[in-house]
Amino acid sequence: YLGHKWCNYWLHSEHLHDSTGKMSKSKGEFLTISLLEEKGYSPLVYRLFCLNSHYRKTLVFSYEGIEQNKIVYEKLIRKIATMKSNIEGELQLDKFENYKNLFKGALENDLNTSNAITVLFNVLKDEDLTNKTKITLVESFDNVLSLGLLDSSSSKKIATELEQYILTMIEKRKEAKINRDFVLADQIRDDLLANGIVLKDTREGTTYEKI
Repeated sequence: YLGHKWCNYWLHSEHLHDSTGKMSKSKGEFLTISLLEEKGYSPLVYRLFCLNSHYRKTLVFSYEGIEQNKIVYEKLIRKIATMKSNIEGELQLDKFENYKNLFKGALENDLNTSNAITVLFNVLKDEDLTNKTKITLVESFDNVLSLGLLDSSSSKKIATELEQYILTMIEKRKEAKINRDFVLADQIRDDLLANGIVLKDTREGTTYEKI
């Protein structure tokens, strides 16, 4: 039908469950990608949710779990987008090959995608790697994971959401200061700082800077 061989192997995965057991249409709401999109979740977030489990294990779905993966995915995209904007250093071939072999080893171990995801995060945390090496590894890994890690449209969307969030927090801090709730105002400032956002109070209002 396609004009070429489609795939070498078919795998039968374990069933997707919810808190009540195996999902079925007779129980009511049945999980679909369209339903997740209606609730504000990208299919790529659901893909990450699945990849963090093993295909031989029963995966239990919950909206708390998918929400946690959404937070992780958005942080991942932001971190990679920041590195892309500052691709410095040379490609460290020895370190590149080492991490690529670790990633390959995880997949060769009965498709242990959860361990493969761990290798990805270890790459991003490794302070001895140049951004050039990290981005090259991310690109290589995403050929398998298909998480859209270098997709500029995903980065742009998340950057827009981040800006909206920061502006909302600045407004809440302003209201807190008017109400003389300085504890809340300081907490908002400190929470933003912990996420790399510095607030600057001026006569014209509050501005922010990303660090």
